[in-house]
Amino acid sequence: MAKDVLCEVNSCKFWASGNKCSASSIYVVSRSNQPRQSEETDCKTFEPKI
Repeated sequence: MAKDVLCEVNSCKFWASGNKCSASSIYVVSRSNQPRQSEETDCKTFEPKI
């Protein structure tokens, strides 16, 4: 399992200093049957900062 998860989406409530993700788990889904590029996936862990 990954030790550090990096994220540049500073509008997410899980974004932490150093572009780290502070979520306890990460949920990524596919937007196609067999994704071949990162653009064909989505991070469902994202929650906007309030």
